[in-house]
Amino acid sequence: MASSDAAVDDDEITFELLPFIRLYKSGRVERLIVNDAVPASLHDASGVASKDVTIDPATNVSVRLYLPPIAAAAKLPVVVYFHGGGFMVESADSAPYHRYLNALAARAGAVVVSVDYRRVPEHRLPAAYDDSWAALLWTLAAAARGSASPPEPWLAEHGDPTRVFLAGDSAGANIAHNRIRREWRFMTGRADAAMDDPRLSPASAGAAPALARMPAERVLVAVAGEDFLAAKGRAYHAALVGSGWRGKAELVETPGEGHVFHLRKPESEAAQRLMDRVVDFITRA
Repeated sequence: MASSDAAVDDDEITFELLPFIRLYKSGRVERLIVNDAVPASLHDASGVASKDVTIDPATNVSVRLYLPPIAAAAKLPVVVYFHGGGFMVESADSAPYHRYLNALAARAGAVVVSVDYRRVPEHRLPAAYDDSWAALLWTLAAAARGSASPPEPWLAEHGDPTRVFLAGDSAGANIAHNRIRREWRFMTGRADAAMDDPRLSPASAGAAPALARMPAERVLVAVAGEDFLAAKGRAYHAALVGSGWRGKAELVETPGEGHVFHLRKPESEAAQRLMDRVVDFITRA
């Protein structure tokens, strides 16, 4: 009887958020977007090497590092990348992200740190923000002083701590902006957080003071014209420019393309043009 009840519980859906996840009464989580996992390796065509490093055994948070072929003493820009997926799906070893970041490391001549943060619903926010903040601090320590725990020779020998970029797509772009900001609705279990909360929508009313204080020198906002988040991207750029922030904000819009097209169609002309802009933004530093 108990076995039969357990089977029923495992089939009963208690929450569904399409196209991301289903939650079952048994506690099982079904992720509906699943890409092939790609192991870290040496990419023969580009010469980019990659490896996985666990930075916090207590939380099992890890990063995937990418190192392009370089001269032994070269110091390179560092790109800390946060993957998208609505805080619920995708990972640092997901095939689209591995392919994209391998190409970015090769094209930009940068050390790339791809953060594998904990995901909702098993780990509600601010876990993803906390993990990403920890990964950023670890990266800076490794590049600046070689004092990270665990130590990381790729960053100590080749990472330039004066040229650090935060990047991401979709939820990852939110993380890149917020880093360690917290709380909201389903992710936190709170029912009183609104979708115009400045942590979720940085261009919302009341966000200007925080934008004006943002400690970045330059920001590149990339928007796909047919993306359901396109309006938010444009509004973010406008809010940043109008906030009194002293940095330089650039907006690049790709008409006719949808959400994360650069991951879904990496060989397309549109994706290549966007890659050119991102590489230019990094190498101008």
